Amino acid sequence: MNTLTSTAVSAVPIGTLIKHWRERRRMSQLLLANEAEISSRHLSFIETGRASPSRAMVLRLAEYLDVPLRERNQLLTAAGFAPVFRERSLEDQSMAPARLAVEQVLEGHDPYPALAIDRHWNLISANGAVAALVASADPALLEPPVNVLRLSLHPNGLASKIANLGQWRRHLLERLDGQIRVSGDVQLIALRDELSSYPGASNEDRTMESSIAIPFVLNTTAGRLSFITTTLVFGTPVDVTLSELAIEMFFPADEATAAALKR
Repeated sequence: MNTLTSTAVSAVPIGTLIKHWRERRRMSQLLLANEAEISSRHLSFIETGRASPSRAMVLRLAEYLDVPLRERNQLLTAAGFAPVFRERSLEDQSMAPARLAVEQVLEGHDPYPALAIDRHWNLISANGAVAALVASADPALLEPPVNVLRLSLHPNGLASKIANLGQWRRHLLERLDGQIRVSGDVQLIALRDELSSYPGASNEDRTMESSIAIPFVLNTTAGRLSFITTTLVFGTPVDVTLSELAIEMFFPADEATAAALKR
């Protein structure tokens, strides 16, 4: 897989980086030039280093290439410009509205599980329902930073309790592959390699054939709980941290699960 580490990026010309992202998006020079409303000749000159793009041009090409905000800053730096998108901690005072929004969503979703994660699937916050579901996992996997994919698929995590482990494992790895295609993040690639090395069950629950979405089915002391999930992200973020934050929400996939959680 064609990837560039953050260290390597700092030494790579802007034209090479633009070409890297264009090829990652499987776009021809002609297609990108048409989208960005520039000539393919000018784009070719940028990629080969014969022309230096303006700050506005870097941002325009990054927009059409759907480059994540963190990597847009890298493009700007490579072109000789200052980064545009700030990266603030969620504890920063300016992030208070976003932090409050996250907590309100998590608390409002109770008694159903909901959690917030960063771009590497590290846990930021979770409601009480999540804590109850993962309480039986190896304490070592619950030490911060908690990686929720590792917690889910590790043999000492939830894997032995996931009734449809093979199906759920494939679903998570496919999601991770999608993130890697978009970002090229080397830490996600390393995480994917680690998760792929875990044993994965091949059994499938026949009752899942009628599901409307791939369920997360967990055997617990309260019985078998079945969930469908949805992901929430902030709209139009201009902060790197906020652009990489996601909230995973679990909804009951059947009446028995809803009743058990409400009890």
